[in-house]
Amino acid sequence: MTVLLIMAFMGLVAGSFLVLNWNPAEWMREVAGHIPFQKNPSLRKKIKAVQNPKKIKGIRLTIHEGKTMLEQTGRKESFGKVCIASLALFLVGALLALAFGNLFMVPVLAIGFALLPFWIVLFSASFYKKRLNAELETALSVITTSYLRSESILSAVEENVGYLNPPVSDVFLSFLAQSKLINSNLQQALTELKSKINNSVFQEWCDAIMACQEDVTLKTTLTPIISKLSDMRVVSAELDYLLYEPLKEFITMALLLIGNIPLLYFLNKDWFHTLVDTAAGKFVFALCALTLFISLAAVIRLTRPIEYKR
Repeated sequence: MTVLLIMAFMGLVAGSFLVLNWNPAEWMREVAGHIPFQKNPSLRKKIKAVQNPKKIKGIRLTIHEGKTMLEQTGRKESFGKVCIASLALFLVGALLALAFGNLFMVPVLAIGFALLPFWIVLFSASFYKKRLNAELETALSVITTSYLRSESILSAVEENVGYLNPPVSDVFLSFLAQSKLINSNLQQALTELKSKINNSVFQEWCDAIMACQEDVTLKTTLTPIISKLSDMRVVSAELDYLLYEPLKEFITMALLLIGNIPLLYFLNKDWFHTLVDTAAGKFVFALCALTLFISLAAVIRLTRPIEYKR
């Protein structure tokens, strides 16, 4: 009954917006404009905040990492969709817990489901970074080989850009278009090229190329930089099993935990009804769900790809 009342209330709210022809985003901005915010902090507090910044923790850290990862992978415009999906899953989790009649599980499922889109972004970004590192290794190798021969970065990029794959090829095509058609300032074009891909080895390579424009004898520094990508690939291949071992163990334990619930029904129905119908059993259910979500968050943090740090 509670679920039906909540769904009826949500339908009433949605219908009110449709009848009155209100835009939910504009309505939220209008309401936020009437909320008094905290006054600007003093200069002393600003200095203290810069000197001793507070570390982001918990849910805010997950959301911040998800947003940062979308920006790094060139999908910044998808953050709004992720937030909408998070809000929808928040409501689904709360309604699902209410449908089970377990009030202890309402905040657990609501918050856990709301964080699922951000966890998916963080997990999928690991595969994106691996593909990016592999493509960068190929692209920088062939471009550097051509540059060592011709001593012209424009010629080197133009010779090899047809053999590259997205998203690296798009970045170098943009570099060529800017250098040839928009602005002949090569240093500025290289600076913008450096900001296109958030990879420390790629940015170091761009710095070395910019230095070579001043002194061409520095081109010998390019090959050791590219070798770092090869080292990362070798180390990553060796540690792949260890990196994904926590994920395999989590999936196994999660299946065992969830599978024990229907198994308990067939083994001992009295225990099953105690787990499902009593307050203590519902609390245990909520505690198990909380453990699953916390473990999932920890596993996703452990399965990130290896990166080179300058």
